Amino acid sequence: MSLVVPVILGSVRSDRLGIRAAHFLVAQLEARGFEAPLVDPAELKLPLLDRMYKEYPKGEAPKVLEDLATLYRRADAFVVVSAEYNHSIPPALSNTLDHFLEEYFWRPSGIVCYSAGQYGGVRAAMQLRAMMAELGAPSIPSLLPIPRIHKALSEAGEPAEDWLGKAAKKFVDELAWYAEALKAKRAEGTPY
Repeated sequence: MSLVVPVILGSVRSDRLGIRAAHFLVAQLEARGFEAPLVDPAELKLPLLDRMYKEYPKGEAPKVLEDLATLYRRADAFVVVSAEYNHSIPPALSNTLDHFLEEYFWRPSGIVCYSAGQYGGVRAAMQLRAMMAELGAPSIPSLLPIPRIHKALSEAGEPAEDWLGKAAKKFVDELAWYAEALKAKRAEGTPY
């Protein structure tokens, strides 16, 4: 089954390393035949949240939000790539996610977290799990933490360590299972 899985990157820093993880995940998803567009807040330049997409009168939302809403409505799942800032998620990620709500409903999310240190950003992932559930896109049980990202992935997002390809395969297998199951259920209708 072909799936649409946007990869939402959370960092806008000029020297960010998360772009490596985002490119790695896009490649992993595309290798499975999935459509995996990168949602990069550094390129999108979203405004700080003043109004959610749904709060604009029909046809009056900024084009960037309209385009994202169109993509998100087509999505079968989401991959969220997050750094860990002060044991939490980056503000750019929160801002990117918070512009939408209903567009996430009934779709699973997979969380990829990373850090320069040995823990791979898992403290941020725990907060992101709660946030994604509240948005209506609960995370799958597995995480894909990437410790020492500067060593684990090349600048192009190619894995430098064998374990990463194996872990990514398991992660994508699990995400695909949930995405296919929920896609079938959405086709039958949703509770509201």
